[in-house]
Amino acid sequence: SSAVAMPASAQLRLRGTVYDMSRTQTLPGVSVLSTSGLGTSTDSAGNYLILVRETDSVWFSYLNKPTPKYPVRAVYNPNGFDIALHVPVTELKEVRIMPRNYKFDSAQNRQDYAKIFDYRKPGLRISAPQSGGFGVGLDLDELINVFRFKRNRRLQAFQDRLLQEEQDKFIDHRFTKALIRKITDLSGPSMDQFMKEYRPSYEFTQYASDYEFAEYIQLAWREYVQRRR
Repeated sequence: SSAVAMPASAQLRLRGTVYDMSRTQTLPGVSVLSTSGLGTSTDSAGNYLILVRETDSVWFSYLNKPTPKYPVRAVYNPNGFDIALHVPVTELKEVRIMPRNYKFDSAQNRQDYAKIFDYRKPGLRISAPQSGGFGVGLDLDELINVFRFKRNRRLQAFQDRLLQEEQDKFIDHRFTKALIRKITDLSGPSMDQFMKEYRPSYEFTQYASDYEFAEYIQLAWREYVQRRR
């Protein structure tokens, strides 16, 4: 199997900045993906850092538009792999002033990291015989993956992190300052402290109705005020 024969390739850090097509605006929130299954996204300044293998290729995805794949071996300067995406400044400004759409972002994130979200811990499975073969046997690829401990831990940890980030973003989508202002008189540092202390769980946020969610904020606000008297 190729999984056994392939030698371990060296890893390196690939970093750079992503710009719009005019190279005058940096792009935050661009997905940076590698063929080994790992990825990241650009920060608020358009910068990214991703750990890749020499045998990997990387590509970028923004507004559901992926770029071609770039072989890591062909990258001249791994510490400055800047790229300009075909995003006009006018389109970029329009996107920035529009409110973020949680469902769109979540679906895009699931699409970009489908390989990681779909990852399941390898186990022993029975493979069906090939055409003309006899009997059944263990799936060799699955057997090999069972003993790739470092890879399995890495992929599992990445999947856990993506799932946690998805849950945190969902809570942020419902537990907002705008909603809290409608129910309470909190603002400034008091608002920040309240949101930190009374941040709801993902399970409650997922299943509570709008009425139940607003009632929770009101009860939490009363308790918050009482504790500070």
